[in-house]
Amino acid sequence: MTDKPSIDFGTGSAPRSTSQPRLRPGKGLDVGTANLLAAVQDYDGNVIIKVQRNAFIDIEQNDFTRNMLTKMDVQYVILNNKMIVVGDPAFDLANIYNRETRRPMSDGMLSPKEADALPIEKLLVDRLLGPPAVPNEVVYYSVPADPIDFEMNVVYHKGIFNDLLRKLGYNPKDILEGHCIVFAELDEDDFTGIGISCGGGMFNVCVAYKTLPALSFSTARGGDWIDRNVAKVLGIKASRATALKEKGVDLRNPRTREEQAIDLYYRELIRYTLTEIKNRFETSEDMPQFPDPVDIVFAGGTSKIGGFIDVVRDEFSRMQFPIPIKEIRRADDPLTSCARGALVAAAADADNPE
Repeated sequence: MTDKPSIDFGTGSAPRSTSQPRLRPGKGLDVGTANLLAAVQDYDGNVIIKVQRNAFIDIEQNDFTRNMLTKMDVQYVILNNKMIVVGDPAFDLANIYNRETRRPMSDGMLSPKEADALPIEKLLVDRLLGPPAVPNEVVYYSVPADPIDFEMNVVYHKGIFNDLLRKLGYNPKDILEGHCIVFAELDEDDFTGIGISCGGGMFNVCVAYKTLPALSFSTARGGDWIDRNVAKVLGIKASRATALKEKGVDLRNPRTREEQAIDLYYRELIRYTLTEIKNRFETSEDMPQFPDPVDIVFAGGTSKIGGFIDVVRDEFSRMQFPIPIKEIRRADDPLTSCARGALVAAAADADNPE
């Protein structure tokens, strides 16, 4: 982009905290379609996670709206003469006004349909990461693997985020999203097994042997795919379908028509993902020979729904998987797993200045 966007903070914008613990150099950033997460570690070993919904909504700019948002302490910015509410408040306002949120990202990458995607994303990332703790601080940021079911190239997306983070003063390094799950969840297995990140735009899969990715791919189906299909069959907005999904559905016991629709599309997505993993194992020529059974670990916001791992195990039991699996499990904290894995990579990086 050649024109520099005009961004001004409104008085309702939340100020950055001035009292923070002393942090170790190196940060992890989960660049998700639905959520952005940043992970840092202090010198006592505590991991600190910040989360921001990756969404925004434009509203009419007038004195009444400005005063209302200020009194409600809602974050907003003025972008090219438009009033923009970002993050979680944007999602809440969309449901109140029966509108769709706007997304800087779509299907795991920067949205080509959103002219405001880049400045909004820069704003959200800057708020999450803050300034570098040391000059040229390393930050590992997640990127999707090439999808197997959609014509999409990650080169542009990767280059844009690399440039964005560099301009914020960081030394950016990309890491595959599924690889982050391996780093975060398979340390007791010598970083060997299958990590699956269940995101809003994509499911990312990484098969690793002793930290090294042997096979990585993504599918262009995720939580948003479920929301769009549920919204279509129920005749509602996708943001409303998201809210229904997040309010406490249990896939083991769908009680309403809405919950049954969510259950059906979750099962289809899980079945599709497991089938693609099986097919890749059977057709890949470079797959390592695992000497022992391995774990499959699921993480990501789309895996948080009740009964998710039970449905995975049920669907898995119906197929002949080509390698022995020890355990199928979900990360203890699935939403933060990718960011924590990126932080592990950043902490181990030799370029990280101390």
